Amino acid sequence: DDMYTFMHSENFEQITLNSDIVGEIQVKFLHEGMQVVIETYEEEPIGVQLPPHATFEVVEADAVVKGQTAASSHKPAVLNNGLRTMVPPHIETGTRIVISTDDGSYIERAKD
Repeated sequence: DDMYTFMHSENFEQITLNSDIVGEIQVKFLHEGMQVVIETYEEEPIGVQLPPHATFEVVEADAVVKGQTAASSHKPAVLNNGLRTMVPPHIETGTRIVISTDDGSYIERAKD
């Protein structure tokens, strides 16, 4: 439940870390296949560094309010990792988006 297993991409060695080391906020952004850097001090893991961006699917997005055309208007959405974020009005359920792993903010629509 609160243990996470990582695998070295070159020698396939596995390491299991407690969620305290991974970080409460960073756990929300982890997904299978993500490349991370495990920070160590004297051979002991002390933290996990995530890439600056991650791609997730929108599983729930509010409908656009008719007449709400302001360029800076955003609407709430829920991602497949359970995270809530604000997205532009054109983003709908099922859309894959890129978010910042620093603060969970919307960056762009995924290009995949």
